[in-house]
Amino acid sequence: MTTLYGIPNCDTVKKARAWLSQYGIDYVFHDFRKQGVPEPELDQWLAHVGWERLVNRKGTTWRQLDGATRDAVSDAASARALMLAHPSVIKRPVVAWPDGVTVGFDADAWLKRR
Repeated sequence: MTTLYGIPNCDTVKKARAWLSQYGIDYVFHDFRKQGVPEPELDQWLAHVGWERLVNRKGTTWRQLDGATRDAVSDAASARALMLAHPSVIKRPVVAWPDGVTVGFDADAWLKRR
């Protein structure tokens, strides 16, 4: 089963959900705001894609953090702590496919997974 992780009002998550529905791909939606960040899955994402890919340094949440907090994110452990404390700093969507994990929405890459 495919699981899409994100925040429902995120435009990119909306596009991803529409794409999955359009192509008839069954998925479960995991809302970071309501359900939190699942720690075991976060550890898997960190292992598979790396903390640099998971932390959204272009988003509003990152920009609103104070400089000391941003500067403290320098490795997987510090990024993990930040993502657990501020789930909206995670680049969205994170999709757990049956054969791996992707971060962000890329329709062309997703077509290859169908």
